[in-house]
Amino acid sequence: MKTILLLITLAVSSLQISLAQGTVAKATQPNIVVFLVDDMGLMDTSVPFITDGKGQPISQPLNNWYHTPNMENLATKGIRFSQFYAQSVCSPTRASLLTGQNATRHHTTTWIKPDENNGGKFGPKQWNWQGLTSSSVTFPQLLKNAGYKTIHIGKGHFGPLKSEGADPKNIGFDVNIAGAPWGRPKSYYSHNHYGNHPKYKQKNKPLTHNIPHLEAYYDKDIFLTEALTLEANKQIAQATSENKPFLLYMSHYAVHAPFDSDPRFAKRYQNRGKSKQAQAYATLMEGMDKSLGDITSKLEQLGIAENTLILFLGDNGSDAPLGKNDAIASSAPLKGRKGTSWEGGMRAPFIAAWAKPNKNMAIQKRFPIAQNKINTQIATVLDIYPTILSVASVQNPSSQVIDGINLTKQLSGQINTNRKNSFLMHFPHEHRHSYFTSYRLDNWKVIYNYLPEVKTKHRKKQVKRYQLYNLKNDPTESNDLASSQPKKLKEIMTSMITELRRQNAQYPIDKQGKTIKPILPKSSI
Repeated sequence: MKTILLLITLAVSSLQISLAQGTVAKATQPNIVVFLVDDMGLMDTSVPFITDGKGQPISQPLNNWYHTPNMENLATKGIRFSQFYAQSVCSPTRASLLTGQNATRHHTTTWIKPDENNGGKFGPKQWNWQGLTSSSVTFPQLLKNAGYKTIHIGKGHFGPLKSEGADPKNIGFDVNIAGAPWGRPKSYYSHNHYGNHPKYKQKNKPLTHNIPHLEAYYDKDIFLTEALTLEANKQIAQATSENKPFLLYMSHYAVHAPFDSDPRFAKRYQNRGKSKQAQAYATLMEGMDKSLGDITSKLEQLGIAENTLILFLGDNGSDAPLGKNDAIASSAPLKGRKGTSWEGGMRAPFIAAWAKPNKNMAIQKRFPIAQNKINTQIATVLDIYPTILSVASVQNPSSQVIDGINLTKQLSGQINTNRKNSFLMHFPHEHRHSYFTSYRLDNWKVIYNYLPEVKTKHRKKQVKRYQLYNLKNDPTESNDLASSQPKKLKEIMTSMITELRRQNAQYPIDKQGKTIKPILPKSSI
């Protein structure tokens, strides 16, 4: 009898230890939601991100135009960043997000056209048009190796047709719903089958920009944003039933063109003095915001919100149909928009929060996030990779060079005095702004044009080779100091060139096929 009692005692003790270990494992492996919005700039929301000299938010006119209450709620639960930088177009940002490397290093330096190389007339010949591959080191793959269920919903755009990156399952995701080689939908409407409708079929040509895997929603009056949200919540429930931590990469096609109006929200924006396209864009934004709220509600319903981290971000500057490329309009008071070298092309929203804050949760004690705070220090899309690995207790392979910085300290509301406050945006291609490098260092920003005399589709006249701005004093980039402060220009240019070399940058080429590298300015320009 004593032997039986001893065995029972040992079994119970073993079970308790096992359960305790399971609790620890669950606490050290939180669920992670990366909520990525296509083409969402810093001002495309009712949440103010612009701050005054004391770091307090200042509401702008555009904040009063958009209606994003669930973003407001998330910002109250967590911390937002007023100076969060991304690449100025999507594919470079998405590759940087998943790898922690700057586009300068991984060489996917412009958006990937699915069916042809779009590097531009003077773009580097060997730029990485194929995007991410199965051999790329990505945080989805590392989390998958560590026991996470990795879920991709929505826009992929990691590689062209017939490439490995065309299917997100090749780069670390267990599940892919709606991910494809293209960066926009042909239609947001179910009656158009999200671009799969026969009316889009051209003779002897395959369909492109059609969204896969959503046949169940055809002709059911379900907007694309809503269909993706329903699929995301199904996957969250499935992963929870499997008792596995999950990574949800919720990558909305919204708010990319075409600007199809979401009928659920159209009435709010009528008769308010803006164009039909601007109204449609606002409905896309509100539909995205509803998705955020629906996913958060699902986490709460399943009882896992306290153990789920939400990282909300845009992938480049705004492309709102307000004003032109260099105008202060779509990102006002910032200048420019998606695809430009201005702040409006590179600044995006970023909010981090626990879906349900609870300071008594072990994981939230280990990884605290300030509530209802704004961090005014520079942060970048490169920082997401090391931050996710840190919160998931996953090691970065020694072979993987990363350019990002772990945001743990900044998310807690502190200033990271050990980080370099800089961001290198290198674009050796043709687009709205062409063949340039923008470099932010502390309060200073330089824009260098490699081919200032070359006319392009969007550039009809010669531009300056050097531009220099003090963003603390001149956030709208209205006062070019390149001529009046030659010493500072040379200092920032020297730092920029050093970073380009360190990250193994590729450069534009001239008419003779020779590489064009940046040059330091003379003592005066």
